[in-house]
Amino acid sequence: MPELQLTDYGLDRPESGDDVVVPFTLEQLDCRGRVVHLSQSLDAILTRHNYPAPVARLLGEAVVLAALIGSSLKFEGKFILQTQTDGPVNLIVVDLDAPDGLRGYARFDADAVQAAIQKGETRPGQLLGKGHLAMTVDQGSHMDRYQGIVALEGGSLEDVAHTYFQQSEQVPTLVRLAVAQLSRKGERSPHWRAGGVLVQYLPPHGVRTMPDLPGDGDFSNPATADQSFAESDKWRETRALLATAADDELADPDVSAERLLFRLYHETGVRVFDPVPLEERCTCSAERIEAMLRDNFSAEERQEMVVNGEIEVVCEFCSADYHFHPHDFDDTQH
Repeated sequence: MPELQLTDYGLDRPESGDDVVVPFTLEQLDCRGRVVHLSQSLDAILTRHNYPAPVARLLGEAVVLAALIGSSLKFEGKFILQTQTDGPVNLIVVDLDAPDGLRGYARFDADAVQAAIQKGETRPGQLLGKGHLAMTVDQGSHMDRYQGIVALEGGSLEDVAHTYFQQSEQVPTLVRLAVAQLSRKGERSPHWRAGGVLVQYLPPHGVRTMPDLPGDGDFSNPATADQSFAESDKWRETRALLATAADDELADPDVSAERLLFRLYHETGVRVFDPVPLEERCTCSAERIEAMLRDNFSAEERQEMVVNGEIEVVCEFCSADYHFHPHDFDDTQH
């Protein structure tokens, strides 16, 4: 492997570490993309609920995918990735609160997951089963939501991401996701970390422009791209080179985004941009939950929620526990 020289990137900073998304372009190959590395942020999300390892790994892939796609948002808002299926893991929700806040949780049938583990049927498609995956861009109450929905039919999250970009955005796209549980000397317990790469093909100048990742385009009328570009020599080379990266390399704590990209694309050239930090952050609050209870439930419904004189709400994302007295809602003026 050629020795990494930061000057090859035109960088005057150290290599990026963990919990970052790193944009890059492959100008000679007419491609662009992002690399995501998650460590502490992902470990916090996955260990908080003590998920079985296969469920944690699947949720980890969903978090990486949401980070790869949602990090393209160029405004304040949310990117929401959600699966609803008939498999042992029947619901996954991941939010990216632009520009840098990640949270996520999975709902699963414990008995079905245990049975799947005993049968050795723990691949993502087997845990998810059939249903759909929705990707939503929420720009706030004063803007329309954009949502793309793709069927899940027993495939992986990588497969469904490829289908999404082909059907909804018509952008030749390749996604790689890798999640690992690692132990290092001196650590009391293993920790979760993950890596992912998303790369897209761009047409030459003067040809119709493909829409960017969600957040950049006119979602109601996305531009269409000539699918012949998907079979160009440049796109074939881009895919072939990325295919040489093993999953353990994508999640390796000693392989930064810059080092990975240099290993893959040093012969054709790669331009790497400043990393954008990511963190685990929940957006729940007592004020938001109180407003939700007040606006979405009648007094009779709230009364039915009362246990031992109070209403208790536990955030499914971060497990924060909120308590409200029924009289808190007596004043309906707000």
